[in-house]
Amino acid sequence: LSPEVDMKLRLLAFVATSLSLCSLTTSFSSIHSSFVSTALFAAPETSTMPEVSVGDTIPDVTLTELSSGEDKPVDVKIVDLIAGKKVAIFGVPGAFTPGCSKSHLPSFMEAQEELKGRGVDMTICVATNDAYTMEAWGRTSGGSDVGIRFLADNSGTLTKELGLVMETP
Repeated sequence: LSPEVDMKLRLLAFVATSLSLCSLTTSFSSIHSSFVSTALFAAPETSTMPEVSVGDTIPDVTLTELSSGEDKPVDVKIVDLIAGKKVAIFGVPGAFTPGCSKSHLPSFMEAQEELKGRGVDMTICVATNDAYTMEAWGRTSGGSDVGIRFLADNSGTLTKELGLVMETP
């Protein structure tokens, strides 16, 4: 990849707000059909959310990650982590929430082979939880076992930079 493309996020799907879930589209039919039936937009009908698309530049923010068995989370600069890679990033309103645990995360777990077959180097789950919660969710859900990385946007920085924060009534 060229240096200018290195800094582009090969975004296949990103759904994130701190309080609600927005609808998404993706080029992968199996993920798309799963999400179309489960992803709901919880905002009032008059509001619109900005869209994040394939090729958008990922903001230069630092998230945190706790690896299983470690005592302390480490900072992860997202642009450094994804540089030169084709990456699928998906965001959820919160770890351990019913919709995210029953539909969203499992659909990406099941799609790992398809994603790898399409050249995706890494799948990342982002939520506005702390790193300890994200590690526990990845470990107990089996998501970490299939290679998904769980990153915490505990201050909502990435969510804010992408313009996806939404206040609910």
